[in-house]
Amino acid sequence: MASVAAGKGMEAVAAMLLLLLVLSTAAVAQQHDYGDALHKSILFFEGQRSGRLPPDQRVRWRRDSALNDGATAGVDLTGGYYDAGDNVKFGFPMAFTATLMSWGLIDFGRNFVPHEREARAAVRWATDYLMKATATPNTVYVQVGDAFRDHSCWERPEDMDTPRTVYKVDPAHPGSDVAAETAAALAAGSIVFREADPAYSKRLLDRAVSVFEFADKYRGAYSSSLYSAVCPCYCDYDGYQDELLWGAAWLHKASRQRVYRDYIKKNEVALGASESINEFGWDNKHAGINILISKEVLMGKDAFFTSFRQNADNFICTLLPGISNHPQIEYSPGGLLFKVGNSNMQHVTSLSFLLLAYSNYLSHANVHVPCGGSSASPVVLRRVAKRQVDYILGDNPLRMSYMVGYGARFPRRIHHRGSSLPSVSAHPARIGCKAGAAYYGSSAPNPNLLVGAVVGGPSNTSDNFPDARAVFQQSEPTTYINAPLLGLLAYFSAHPSLPQAGTD
Repeated sequence: MASVAAGKGMEAVAAMLLLLLVLSTAAVAQQHDYGDALHKSILFFEGQRSGRLPPDQRVRWRRDSALNDGATAGVDLTGGYYDAGDNVKFGFPMAFTATLMSWGLIDFGRNFVPHEREARAAVRWATDYLMKATATPNTVYVQVGDAFRDHSCWERPEDMDTPRTVYKVDPAHPGSDVAAETAAALAAGSIVFREADPAYSKRLLDRAVSVFEFADKYRGAYSSSLYSAVCPCYCDYDGYQDELLWGAAWLHKASRQRVYRDYIKKNEVALGASESINEFGWDNKHAGINILISKEVLMGKDAFFTSFRQNADNFICTLLPGISNHPQIEYSPGGLLFKVGNSNMQHVTSLSFLLLAYSNYLSHANVHVPCGGSSASPVVLRRVAKRQVDYILGDNPLRMSYMVGYGARFPRRIHHRGSSLPSVSAHPARIGCKAGAAYYGSSAPNPNLLVGAVVGGPSNTSDNFPDARAVFQQSEPTTYINAPLLGLLAYFSAHPSLPQAGTD
């Protein structure tokens, strides 16, 4: 027994040494202006706006677009965000984007100063649209635009002439996943605006309640109802069960009504709270559910949810280098968290956000995360999250920022129609669907800087990046890469320095 214990002790020491080694790759880190990066990351969302742009629009190379969205269905679906480098409005990732922006403001709101107002405006651009998309009872409009036709063109949103087909879920065509995520976004938004605009906050929460009721009553995946429209771009590969728990968790947080607390506990097993907990993104909410609900336990508010904290601890341990041997989590030689698939930065920012959020909950409770034979302090979690943020901002083998407009070197040929084509002011004449191909194939830098956009980044553990428009997996920005980054940047703008490794 003694030899087994000693072996486990050595394993724990080795694990911590590897963790310190990975974190030490930041030893030559530059000093970053996290406040400037936060400002630019928020500004990115103005470049993604659809609809009629407001007078205070700061991304001046963009103009009004898609002003008749929803007209073919007799509804107003103008506004909202284009998800990435195309001109389609996908409701599923847009709702997730809104939820994560709101979560950042809820947890780190005081750190957003002086950018809190513009961050709230970014949230409201999404929630205003989601209110339009849910104005018809028992219906959620989940997409505007024919993705296949749109993706066959390379044109500015201001010129777009591809079909603006409207897609919806309703009792006959259920979509519990997208509807419950929409409910989560509205509920989270209601917390953001609780003090700034109480009347708007109440409208958001009331709508969240009715949308969640619809999602729960008429169960089914929206990719089953609308497969040809939403797949493969935003197919729900993980099922709708996690979104139901996620929506209920946000409604519980926003309303404090016992009905949602009971719903969560009653459905914890049936809806798979502990499944796939190493994943968090627009499709899979399992890890986020456990982190969010664990706050109730760690703050001493509700021991009813202890199992969620256990799930959260297990998830956090899978992310810590040297502690985790999880096959789906790797770190590059330069220190970047890597998961197999496209657009790796979406995993980097979302998982880093959960690390940071959980570290704060742990700090309030004055506890560590138990990881097998070792444990990790809240400071360790923050350092891992900060290492990822610093990698994005330029502390990497290429000494390149992956945020457009931040630092001396950043991606210049991002996969983004509006950024890569001449602006309307520079080229007033229309650029047609196929006429944009010449710009797409050009090796010249994009003429319009989409300031604050974070691209998909290195696609493997080699830390390489081609800066090529055609390699969309690496060069395309998305709203859901930036959304969790807001909270991270806000926190580190207020706490730029952390204790050195080994001092906590």
